[in-house]
Amino acid sequence: QLQLVESGGDLVQPGGSLKLSCAVSGNHLEHYNIGWFRQQAPGKAQEGVSCISRRGAGTIYADSTKGRFFMSREENTVFLQLSDLQPEDAGVYYCAAVWSGNLCSFVPVHYDYWGPGTQVTVSS
Repeated sequence: QLQLVESGGDLVQPGGSLKLSCAVSGNHLEHYNIGWFRQQAPGKAQEGVSCISRRGAGTIYADSTKGRFFMSREENTVFLQLSDLQPEDAGVYYCAAVWSGNLCSFVPVHYDYWGPGTQVTVSS
């Protein structure tokens, strides 16, 4: 059973930066597509932020995060570097995994494994 645990969420001022981590255990990360999602408020739909395909073959970003967010993977950890954070970037950030050779997806139901999330707050 794959397990994911996010960390790195914090309170930052607008324009600030954070680096989120997603530690993966239970299997090798290279077999999975990994996505980052965020939920800006309880009851609001999860929004895909970025996704890295199996074995790091490709990475995609939501239009709202291109040029500001950078996703990477190392060993069994996936990182999301957040830069120039704005209040609209605040929310709970989740990493998710799916065993797949398909292209990355921003559709939450396509993912089988989820972490508990880490809170990002952007406020002055």
